[in-house]
Amino acid sequence: MLPTVWPEPRFGSVYPVKLKHGIVVSVALVGLLAGCGSSDSDSDDSASSTAAADAPDTSQSCPTEAPAADTKPQWSLDGESGKLEMTGSTDSAGPLIKVTKPFKVAKTTVQTLTAGTGPEVSDTATVTVCYTGVNGRDGNVFDSAYQRGEPTSFGVSGVVAGFGKALVGQKVGSTVGVAIIPADGYPDGQPGAGIEKDDTIVFAIKILAAQ
Repeated sequence: MLPTVWPEPRFGSVYPVKLKHGIVVSVALVGLLAGCGSSDSDSDDSASSTAAADAPDTSQSCPTEAPAADTKPQWSLDGESGKLEMTGSTDSAGPLIKVTKPFKVAKTTVQTLTAGTGPEVSDTATVTVCYTGVNGRDGNVFDSAYQRGEPTSFGVSGVVAGFGKALVGQKVGSTVGVAIIPADGYPDGQPGAGIEKDDTIVFAIKILAAQ
């Protein structure tokens, strides 16, 4: 039986970092933004321009309730090893992600779970999203806006390639799943998030807004 994923994230360093003017961008999505290792002023300017992020729309939130364990999957994907089952979030509950470990894919795979009806997301857009990220190797949640209850906003060009592939071409209001190969995620790993260089990572995403 596949384990249900909804524990607290295990790795504190993937919680959001504050950028210029209180902007919050998740390290798990944008990786190490250009300039983060430089002086505070340089880091603020570089991170702001690189992420193209706006403060999250506080009129919207991410549901913090766990989904029912017997929720039927909207997406099932057999990997090179392991298996993924996913159901997108609803207005009242977060997404359900189940993996058999280790889950690994040969190519980045995107699945629209529920199609939205809003504007289409471009590769230059700034989006506001709810998401949960899971490591396919061990099934651990490494970051989750749903568990924080607050969406995150950022420029599509500022996130890892696989996450961008899951966004571009989708319409606002969509729920989307993606399984990301290391080359489109963290080819060198992300030790602070418990991600190793060969890990497939999985995201369940809800697109709230794009501009």
